[in-house]
Amino acid sequence: MELDAAAPVAELTRQLIDIPSVSGNEQAIADAVETALRAAPHLEVVRNGNAVMARTALGRAQRVILAGHLDTVPIKSNVPARRSDDGAELIGRGTVDMKAGVAVFLALAVSLAEPVHDVTWIFYDLEEVESSRNGLGRLARAHPEWLHGDLAILGEPTSGIIEGGCNGTLRADIVIAGRAAHSARSWKGVNAIHRAAPLLTALADYEAETITVEGLDYREGMNAVGIRGGIAGNVIPDECVVTINYRFAPSWDLDKAQRRLEDVVSGSGLEGYQVVYTDLASGARPGLDAPLAQSFADAAARFTEGVPRAKLGWTDVARFSELGIPAVNFGPGNPELAHSDDERCAVAEIDRCRAALEAWLTP
Repeated sequence: MELDAAAPVAELTRQLIDIPSVSGNEQAIADAVETALRAAPHLEVVRNGNAVMARTALGRAQRVILAGHLDTVPIKSNVPARRSDDGAELIGRGTVDMKAGVAVFLALAVSLAEPVHDVTWIFYDLEEVESSRNGLGRLARAHPEWLHGDLAILGEPTSGIIEGGCNGTLRADIVIAGRAAHSARSWKGVNAIHRAAPLLTALADYEAETITVEGLDYREGMNAVGIRGGIAGNVIPDECVVTINYRFAPSWDLDKAQRRLEDVVSGSGLEGYQVVYTDLASGARPGLDAPLAQSFADAAARFTEGVPRAKLGWTDVARFSELGIPAVNFGPGNPELAHSDDERCAVAEIDRCRAALEAWLTP
């Protein structure tokens, strides 16, 4: 499908939604984005797998990176896109997360031949899957020279309000040992699922903290998100695995977050277990003290409602933070609707986000 980058940005959003791009199947949308970018003579374009990057080279004093992912979670009868009955909302998979943000960035990439700052535009794949496959991480390894800038803006849905930084996240499997036996002689075994009870109680009683970092409030959370065990309906289980997800404030590093989780597990009274970490991702500090971030916040305030706030989930701003680049989240769409079956975004919000970025980047 050919994209019309000069169309109204809501229409461009619809075109992007109508190209299915579930994680791992982004070739068609990457092809369309690459074609649109290569039609703009002011851009240098590079393709890596199903990620596409473009940049200006105007010799400006500062460079901004604007990045968005092309993939979505699986489709559930919500492609192609459609308008709400009153026409005010666009409905479809990826409307919120994050094809509306991608449409804003793509439209500006093609139309802004002489932005006030040099700009690098990144459209990448495999964001909605495990971190090890993430397209932005792959680009940082394959093309590190492209990931230099003074500020990065990630087009994650924020309802058009700047969200600084992000929480860190880790997942750990707590492997609890038991001893198998026939359930008719249960006293001969040790029920590993029953042994998980103190840990589950401790997690249910855990009181999440709100931690203020550079003026923004980050709420943490530690929760059991999975449990598995059992061999058969007549066997006492010899192992139970409780999966914990811990979301922690960006003022904490991974070592401190791991120690906190391990303290909760050991403090529960649980015995005979192992901790196996399956995912570790640092958070990112707000980044709003960077002069470019401040100037963007001033420009955005003319078009959007609300003051900058904390990003409570983990996003790829953390990757930019690790590279030493201040980064914020900014894009159309209510993040609470991301991945929902009736994912939808107000057309007016898409237009406002484009207007805010255009005003900031226009000399």
